Amino acid sequence: MDKPLLKKLFPGFEDALYEEMLQHGVLRYVKEGEPLLRVGQHIRSVILILEGVIKLYREDDDGNEFFIYHLNAGQACSLSLVCAYKQETSEVMARAVTNATLLTIPLELMDKWLSHYKSWYEFVITSYRNRFEELLKTIDAVAFSNMDERLEFYLRKQVAQFGPVLKLTHQDIAGDLNSSREVISRLLKKMEAKGLSGLTEIPLNG
Repeated sequence: MDKPLLKKLFPGFEDALYEEMLQHGVLRYVKEGEPLLRVGQHIRSVILILEGVIKLYREDDDGNEFFIYHLNAGQACSLSLVCAYKQETSEVMARAVTNATLLTIPLELMDKWLSHYKSWYEFVITSYRNRFEELLKTIDAVAFSNMDERLEFYLRKQVAQFGPVLKLTHQDIAGDLNSSREVISRLLKKMEAKGLSGLTEIPLNG
């Protein structure tokens, strides 16, 4: 990791802040499928994404998952910003969708950076706002849409993230939408019949 990479991924920080990130940040490499956060876990550092995709989701008592949003390179896990600063535990799960590289920042630097670096303060506020907007979109999709509309909304987000060829099974989609594989398979066939098959490439019997 070097300063040019940090400047590319996190533009607009003061030079002194980049130096502190290089000095105090710890690189962490996670493999596809590896969990990063669990419900009830204490968060003792801020997580910045340098490479890869991280999935945030909720899990019910039966182990069923509900997809919230993805984090990409150049973004921060806002939950880690909040929980680390307030020394609270996580209320969501996080898992690496791809191999990923993270930069973790020790908790004790947060007060200093928030008061010393205007760019970091603005970055934290922007991260909160962006993730809140993502959460509102997800809530709207759940509260005000039926399952076929939720499925199309979900697929469009996945295509925007990963491209038109998705490595998802029908069971993966059902898990993220808290539905059943049978319902998802039926709705995907319905989408194809309506001419929406060009949205993405997922086997109808996947």
